[in-house]
Amino acid sequence: MPKNQNTVALLVHACDRYEFLYRGFDHFFSKNWNFKIPCSYYFATEVKDAKVNGFQNIKSGKGEWADRLVTLLNGMEEEYVLYFQEDMWLSKPVNAAFFNQLFDFAIENNCQQIKLHSSAVYKTIATENVIEGFNIATIDNKASDFLMSHQVTLWKKDFLLKQLYKKEHPWRNERKGTKRLKKLNPVIHHIDYFSENGSKEINQNKKPVQRSEYFAVSFNSTLNHNAIRFIDELNSGNEDEKNFAIELQNHYDNSLTHDGKAKPKKTDLFKQFKTWFSKKKD
Repeated sequence: MPKNQNTVALLVHACDRYEFLYRGFDHFFSKNWNFKIPCSYYFATEVKDAKVNGFQNIKSGKGEWADRLVTLLNGMEEEYVLYFQEDMWLSKPVNAAFFNQLFDFAIENNCQQIKLHSSAVYKTIATENVIEGFNIATIDNKASDFLMSHQVTLWKKDFLLKQLYKKEHPWRNERKGTKRLKKLNPVIHHIDYFSENGSKEINQNKKPVQRSEYFAVSFNSTLNHNAIRFIDELNSGNEDEKNFAIELQNHYDNSLTHDGKAKPKKTDLFKQFKTWFSKKKD
């Protein structure tokens, strides 16, 4: 049995209001992932049921983002968590050999956090360690931003739990969590495995064997421009896929939120004050 067997959980942390995205995540994950990679697979909702190919549906109950994630992690036996969200849709195949070696490296070196997405906000330092041509760099914590991020990352579960404070919404967790991590100054590793939204490699790699890619398709509860590439791909598929493409296109064209509602119009501060003052006079 591989040393990493039953040690890693791939967790998709979803919210019920984004149920519209589940089908797209399922389709493109199933197309590009290799389920021979030794993980437990969990798709986490709040209270809604979700059927996603290859995943066990677990539930956190309602609550703030950090509190829901704590509930999920405390209910899992695995030592490491490979973290995804439901709006991260894979667009290129993954390499099973990379993940087997990644999990072994994390376990053998007691890694606390290995970021697997490329971004210009990270400044890295090369090491002698390489997996499938990818350098396992370390993050320069002082020079980098967003040390706490919710992009695809392999976390040691106990370390991730310590970064989750009660009632933190995701933006506050990234902001304040980064400040906490800068003060703590742990060793954080980085690998250019996933191109996030088309990002380029930032490390000193040696002809990587196979780099994967994903795009985040959601912004402020609506589809963003990244969804177009997936809509185009679905339009070349079977009738069921074409029908889903039509639904996605409708949401995108009409700026519908993921629960099918019109996006609220923003009111500038002057108009907000004018409305408040008028009501106060009445």
